[in-house]
Amino acid sequence: MEAIGTPLKDWDIQINYGIKTGFNDAFIITTEKRDEILANCQTEEERIRTDELIRPILRGRDIKRYGYDWADLWIINTHNGIKGKLPRVDVNEYPAIKAHLDQYWDKISTRADKGDTPYNLRNCAYMEDFYKPKIVWGNLNLTASYAIIQDNSFINAPSPMIVPASKFLLAVLNSQLADYYIRHLGVTRNGGYFEYKPMFVEKLPVPQSVDAKVVTDIESYVDSKNETEIDKAVYMFYGLTEEEILYINQKVR
Repeated sequence: MEAIGTPLKDWDIQINYGIKTGFNDAFIITTEKRDEILANCQTEEERIRTDELIRPILRGRDIKRYGYDWADLWIINTHNGIKGKLPRVDVNEYPAIKAHLDQYWDKISTRADKGDTPYNLRNCAYMEDFYKPKIVWGNLNLTASYAIIQDNSFINAPSPMIVPASKFLLAVLNSQLADYYIRHLGVTRNGGYFEYKPMFVEKLPVPQSVDAKVVTDIESYVDSKNETEIDKAVYMFYGLTEEEILYINQKVR
C-alpha cells in the first residue's frame, strides 16, 4: 500500500476536527428552541439574519456508514471571524440569540474555548470548510463509518472531517483494506472500539492516479452501497494477491 499510495496528509485536502463550542448546552439547540429564537426576532430582517446563523449540526453518534441520521440539532454559529476574510459575529446585532445565550452567561463567560467575547465561538481558521461538501466520521467506532455531507451542516468535535469530499476517497476509507491499515496504527479499546483520530487517518496511503474507469465504477458502487464491489476494486488497484485478500478478509469485520 505504501509503495503505491500517497499518505492523505500529502494530498491537497484538509483534515480537521469539527466545531468546539466550549459549552454545548448553550450553543447546540433543538429545532424547538431554534423556532423559539426565530419567533422572538423583532423584525423579519432580524429573523432572516438569525436563521442564516443557526446551522444544522451532526454529532459523532449521528454519522453512519455512507450516511447519517440527523437528530434535529442546530448550532448557533456566533463565530469569531477569520482574519482578513470574515468579520466576527457581533451578538448585539442578533438580539434573540443574545437573549438565549444570556441564560447561560455564568457558563459561557468562564469557559476556556471562547472567542473575543463569551458569545463567540473559539477561533477556527477553517470555518468556511463547514459550508463545503465533506467526508465526516465519528471519532470512536467499531469499524470504519465514513459518510459525505453535501450541504452546509456542521459537525461537532471530536468528530473529524475531510474537505473536499469525493466518493472515491469515501469508498477507500470505508474499505476493509483501509480500515485494516488505519486500525493497526493505534490501539483498540475495550469492546473493540477504535479512535479514528486524524493523526491515524492522514497516514493512509491512497493512490492519487487511478484509472478513470475504475474511479467511475467505484463512484457507482458508492451510490448503490455495493460494498463487496468496492472492496474488490480497492484490492485490485493496490495489487493485493489472493492470499493477502483472504488474510485481510479474515482480520476485519
